[in-house]
Amino acid sequence: MPEFGRRWRGLAAALIVPPLLTVFLTAYTEQLGLSNQVLIYLVALVAVSLLCGMVPALVAAVWTTVLLDYYFISPVHAFRIAVASDVITLSAFVIVAVTVASVVEYSGKQFLRATQAAAEAQQLEAVDRMRTALLTAVSHDLRAPLAAARASVDTLRDPRFELSETDRGDLLGAADSSLGRLSRLVEDLLDMSRLQTGALQPRLEPVAAGEVIPRAVDDVPAAEGRITVAPIPAAVPPALADGALLERVLANLVGNAAKHTTSGIEVTAVLSTGLTGGLSTGLSADPTESAGGNTAGERGARVEIRVIDHGPGIPAADRDRVFRPFQRLGDRDNTAGVGLGLALARGLTEAMGGELWPEDTPGGGLTMVVAIPARSRAGTVKGAAR
Repeated sequence: MPEFGRRWRGLAAALIVPPLLTVFLTAYTEQLGLSNQVLIYLVALVAVSLLCGMVPALVAAVWTTVLLDYYFISPVHAFRIAVASDVITLSAFVIVAVTVASVVEYSGKQFLRATQAAAEAQQLEAVDRMRTALLTAVSHDLRAPLAAARASVDTLRDPRFELSETDRGDLLGAADSSLGRLSRLVEDLLDMSRLQTGALQPRLEPVAAGEVIPRAVDDVPAAEGRITVAPIPAAVPPALADGALLERVLANLVGNAAKHTTSGIEVTAVLSTGLTGGLSTGLSADPTESAGGNTAGERGARVEIRVIDHGPGIPAADRDRVFRPFQRLGDRDNTAGVGLGLALARGLTEAMGGELWPEDTPGGGLTMVVAIPARSRAGTVKGAAR
């Protein structure tokens, strides 16, 4: 449709510009002379060709040739040419006009091809970086848990070892833990791939924060004993989200906090009607704070779930980088995982129409804020996000 509109605008310009230019040139016929008039028409044709393309330029060239012959070539106001040199001038004008239109059209196509080639090169470069990072991940992060699980199973099966029930339990636990880690890594890789290709389609429905937060905390055994879940105010409405994906997001955030800090971790949920993008102001869900008695959804409010730690935090300069796939802050510790947790958490949040951003914890530490649109008063359940 944009190309169709450009073509029609170009044809309109090709039909209108030559007559307007003719009106101007007839007022200065004696001062300019035929050669200067031809040059001025050529400049106009080049402009039409650049802005509108080949076809409008050819139409303008034919139209201009007729006007030149009728108004400026002797005898004027007649479609005849009395002087041989004028025939040469008019013929040269037609040849140059067609040549210019062709060259401009060819140059435009070459520029478009070069732009597309550059875009494809950037995509290939991004794919190559992703492939390299994936191979790096496979070389250690996927092989390590697989090797640990295999070693445990081989020990259990080896008749040379006389194992006590305690030893067998420890080996089975190690195998189970390694296979669980491997399963999570594979799921993260598959989900990131589906996010990048647009194949992941969340199912949005009202989800209560008080139900999804405990499930997410239970999914992170490493944080057991360090997590405090604040009571959810009764007036906080359900969020319009995919419950399984929101649980996955929160589990990733809690797991990331547990992995990189030794401090306590707090999880809270509040109602927010503030600005977005890290400038939100969490509001208490006290009904008295609701202007005019409207519900959160009617005011476009959101449910904000905050995962708060009191660890070293993340420098402001690194806060965008930690959300990129296969990025680990510092990239020094291969046991820290493949570097997909935060990238996947943000991607899943945005797929549900929400936002995820980091904030400084008062007194030191990092707070990850997940903001999901609140359900409206009507409580409409939507089948799919997009």
